[in-house]
Amino acid sequence: MSSSDAPTQASASAVPEGITDPNYKPLPGRLGNLTVPQQHALEKFKKQLQDEGVFVEERMDDATLLRFLRARKFDVALAKKMLVECEQWRKDFNVEDIVKNFDFHEKEEVDKYYPQFYHKMDKDGRPVYIEQLGKLDFKALYACTTQDRLLKRLVYEYEKFITSRLPACSAAVGHPVETSCTILDLKDVSLTNFYRVKDYVMAASSIGQDRYPECMGKFYIINAPWLFNGVWAIIRPWLDEVTVSKIDIIGSSYKDKLLAQIPKENLPKEFGGTCQCAKGCSLSDAGPWNEEKWQKLEAEMSKGTTNGHIAPA
Repeated sequence: MSSSDAPTQASASAVPEGITDPNYKPLPGRLGNLTVPQQHALEKFKKQLQDEGVFVEERMDDATLLRFLRARKFDVALAKKMLVECEQWRKDFNVEDIVKNFDFHEKEEVDKYYPQFYHKMDKDGRPVYIEQLGKLDFKALYACTTQDRLLKRLVYEYEKFITSRLPACSAAVGHPVETSCTILDLKDVSLTNFYRVKDYVMAASSIGQDRYPECMGKFYIINAPWLFNGVWAIIRPWLDEVTVSKIDIIGSSYKDKLLAQIPKENLPKEFGGTCQCAKGCSLSDAGPWNEEKWQKLEAEMSKGTTNGHIAPA
């Protein structure tokens, strides 16, 4: 992190407890680097949610509330509207039931036709998420699953991302980790296939930016073919400008850029790294979230015995 990212004056909020990284400097708009107006916005936002009976203590810690505030440039009214709509969506989409009961039993079969997976961490401690749209086989994919189940899996993974992947990564690197590092591989992508699956892609994009805001840290689109301009023209209007600004579109010469962000031992070999998981990286789910304490948390979540966040150890 460059010195320009460091706070230029004393923060109105304290740095979170449990940090062991001596070099950690929170980015602007995060705990430990809030201006006085931002701190006041956080306090006002929280009080309004409490007064209106919307606040859910187990899920709405200060870091979570700040994600919604940053997504709406610390406009409390807009952030509250976003969060209230998110809470209604959670009820309509039965998110709690998905967390407790959803079983994506077709995972290995779907992996053959549309690989989507988390795999270890980047150099900043972010969980790396990889999606290989170029391997999409539309007919085979929807022969073994449905768009509804793909979206439920997406939501299940977002919930796991928030409640165990991020805390596990935070504990591993000694400072708060709030975002992911995404690689979208478009090698051999077919425009025809994309159009067939675009409804899912649009729905997934909407869930990501509207229901789980400010979770994107780095986003690399690699092996982008010449026809990607047409695909991008479809996708871009669905994304807000903050999201668009984080996306780095690269052709086939992507390896140096990925390796500058992701340790070679954490990057699958097919993307220029050295990792070769025994069962294949796309099915390994390798990462610090597999440690016993995080597996236990996930099991408790599935049983409905806990719903909260665990702070970095």
